Amino acid sequence: MAAQTKQTTKLLLFDLDGTLLQDDKTISQRTLGALEKCRREGLLIGVATSRSEENCMTFLQRLQPDVIISSGGALVKYLGSIIYRDDFSEEETARMIAAARSVCGEGCEITIDTQEGHFWNYKMDPLKWDPSWGGSIYTDYRDFSHRSLKMCVEIFDAGQAERLKELLPDCDCVRFSDGEWYKFTRKTATKEQAIRRLCEASGIAVEEIAAFGDDHVDIGMLKLCGLGIAMGNAVREVKEAADLVIGSNQEDGIARYLEEMAARDEKLNEF
Repeated sequence: MAAQTKQTTKLLLFDLDGTLLQDDKTISQRTLGALEKCRREGLLIGVATSRSEENCMTFLQRLQPDVIISSGGALVKYLGSIIYRDDFSEEETARMIAAARSVCGEGCEITIDTQEGHFWNYKMDPLKWDPSWGGSIYTDYRDFSHRSLKMCVEIFDAGQAERLKELLPDCDCVRFSDGEWYKFTRKTATKEQAIRRLCEASGIAVEEIAAFGDDHVDIGMLKLCGLGIAMGNAVREVKEAADLVIGSNQEDGIARYLEEMAARDEKLNEF
């Protein structure tokens, strides 16, 4: 699988945090240049992130991706149009928030992604620690009445996390490796399911996708796609699931890989 080239790839699909983004939440100029060269040669560029689309705008405006999989797979856009949405009803969302508060306490931090925006009962404005985060709408959730794509809860006690999972059996729950946050989406709203829906709508085969990731939520995506690529900074389980491990997000791992792929193509074209 590691010998895949641009002739056998139609879509490059990237996780954001820890993958396409450096630790300072920027995309290096070298990576941007490599992506632009790929686009000129006919490849599609996509992102598959647990962030809401609203919280990706800093990067989306720069990348202009052909595919946007956001909120962990609950929303998919292809060429600017929504092709898949797997959200919770207003009533389901209210029950999820109530369950989180009953297990983790009334003061636990909760974020909710909707198509209208990203809601958070934050104790500190997220823009103070991550200026790339985009607009977050403050709410105490007392009268919250929205359909939702994803809920995240900050949980410091593993026992509480397990109890909340038990209360929400219809949710896909994954803990992010870089903190104490757990994401809850529908069981059918995962990155790999979103990719299947994308393939149905676009005609792209999963074998024609090269996917890049670093965290637990990326494992299914890397196993599904034609080429699953783990970053050098990825957690162990992601590296074990991948076809290939490249340099870290701090070492221009993606740019280096794309440059090497281009060099292989040039050699093939000589024959």
